[in-house]
Parts: sequence; structure tokens; C-alpha cells
Amino acid sequence: GDAIDVMLVERERAFVSCPLSNLVLGGYRKIEDLTVSYDGLRRAGILTMNDEVLSIDTAKRSVAFQKLATQSFDRIVVAPGVDFNFGAIQGLDAEAQKRVLHAWKAGPQTVELRRQLEAMPDGGVFVLSIPRAPYRCPPGPYERVCQVASYFKAAKPRSKIIVLDANPDLVSKKALFLAAWNGQYAGMIDYRPNSIVTELDVKTLTAVTELGDKVRANVLNIVPPHGAGALARKAGLVNANNLWCGVDWVTLESTAAKGIHVLGDCTLSAPAMPKSGHMANQHGKAAAAAIVELMNGRAPQPLMMANTCYSFMDANNVAHVASVHRYDDAKKTMVTVDGSGGLSTAANQLEGVYANAWARNIWNDMLT
Repeated sequence: GDAIDVMLVERERAFVSCPLSNLVLGGYRKIEDLTVSYDGLRRAGILTMNDEVLSIDTAKRSVAFQKLATQSFDRIVVAPGVDFNFGAIQGLDAEAQKRVLHAWKAGPQTVELRRQLEAMPDGGVFVLSIPRAPYRCPPGPYERVCQVASYFKAAKPRSKIIVLDANPDLVSKKALFLAAWNGQYAGMIDYRPNSIVTELDVKTLTAVTELGDKVRANVLNIVPPHGAGALARKAGLVNANNLWCGVDWVTLESTAAKGIHVLGDCTLSAPAMPKSGHMANQHGKAAAAAIVELMNGRAPQPLMMANTCYSFMDANNVAHVASVHRYDDAKKTMVTVDGSGGLSTAANQLEGVYANAWARNIWNDMLT
């Protein structure tokens, strides 16, 4: 068939990786280490524009931008990511958000949260609030606890961490994280399941749970509940639980609008499919393959998808979880392949080498 013209519109000037960004909090990475230019895509011949999408007209198949002229499309791929429901926590208004960070999108907030931790006195308390699943990166909050604990152990050994988890238990890699918390970080971490933060007093940095428990912090890190990013909502693509975007798992095409393919964390996840960077990368490949087939008048075939998530327990010791997913024709969704995937038996340094290589490879895969 004819060549397909591809245009990428990205609102950020550079890519900042969420995977590995917790290491900035531990002091083992700088944000610059996780920042990759989009110039590699330009060199590969992809028209890459720095602009923001204002709206998508699904009926007219056109997209309006902040700077560029309105553009028509045959097919459009959107990856709106997640946005946060700050309204779920009373007191977490725009002013409070300047002091009480989520740092759940890597970038300036990651750097600022590290600064807050550095400024905290030895003997201070770091409080992390985790939303109910599903959320971006299931093991991410527990890795963050390890990274902050690692920093405290080295620099502020009298400090403590309180984890307010809205979930009934650790969502991912439970035994592996508990081994670190009860081992090298013994006595530092107070983990409280079923602790849903509903209110915040920003003046005293106090989080209030649904049950009325008041937890005071020196550094308070609240990750609010999230759903599909604002662009998805504006375009009418949010059609699952009023939170997520339903997709056809063969093509990643929206079930709310034809010709629009939706990738990444904003999708209504298939059973046991995490919201992860590796998974979003797989979504992109499946959508691209399907679009080529559709534009050439052929029927797309479902692809297998794999996932890997590495978690750093300290600077070098790492554990992984992996899974493989296939399309189930009867269920019309992705399901995990029996016997696939797995979990580290224990965190180890060799997997630290693998994790760093994985990061470099996936950045190169996407951006060069």
C-alpha cells in the first residue's frame, strides 16, 4: 500500500521517564538521567511537533491545537495518560497542591519532593498516601517507600515512614517488599492498610482518613485517585466506570468513537493487565500494526503482549514481576497466558543490571 504519513504532537519538550524516577527520591539518580529528547524521532523522519491538543472532533475527524492549525485525520492515536481526582480529598486545592505533591508524573514534582525530603529534619515523618487500585504502576508506591527508607537510613536514621494504603494489602510484589521493609528497613516503616485519605489540613500537614485517623507529617506525599487524562474525557472517550477508556484489544480502537486508538494508562485495563510503561509500549506496537492493516484494507490480527516491571529496593537490589497476555476471542479481551510470567524469588543485584538495561532499551525503542 501507500506510505502512511505520521505526525506526532507532544506537549512536553522532552520525555521524562516515570520508571526509575523513584530513584531520584532515593538520591541515586538525577532527573536529567531520566530525560530523553524527541530529536531521535525527528531524525527517523517522524514529524514531531511540540504543541498541546485542545480538542478532538470525533464526528468531523479533526483535531484542534493550541498553536498549529486544525488538522484532519484518517486515524488518530491518543495517549492522554492519567489525571488526578484532587476533589476526592477535601482541602487538596490548587494552593495545597503546591506543598502536598503527588510526584506521580515524573518531572518537576519529583525534584521538588526530593528537595522536601532533604530539608526534613532527622527524626521527621514522611507520609505516603496510596489510592485504591487501579492506579498507574502497581508496585510504584512500595518502591517509593523503599527509596525514601534507603535515603533516611543513610542520611536521617531517626526518621520514620507512615504508609496510608487505601487498599486492603500491598497490591504488588508483597513478599518482596515486606522482605526489605522487615529486613534492611526494620523499624522504619509503619504500614496501614484500608487507610483512605479523605481530608487534608495543609497548614499542619495532617492527613485525615475515612475513619477519622489524623496523621501528621513533615513531608506529606498524597497520590490521589486517578482516571483517564482530561483530553480523553473532553473527547468523549471515557466510557468505563466514568473513569477509563474502553478499547477493542485487537486494534486498541476506542469503543466510544471510531478511528481513535487509545493507548496506555488511560485504558480500562484487561484482567490482570497493569498500568505500566512496558504495557503502554506494547499497546503502541499493537495499535501501529492494526492501523497499517486497516489502512491497507486488511483485517488486523490480535497480538500477544508482555509486561515487565522492575522495582528497586535500594540503589542496586531489584526485583521483577512479568506477565504475558493473549487475546481471548470468546471473552473479547486480553487474558494472561497460563504458566507465563513470574516473580523474583528475592531482590538481587543482577536484576539491578537488567533493570537499568531495560530502561535504556525501552527509551531507545521508543525515542530513536
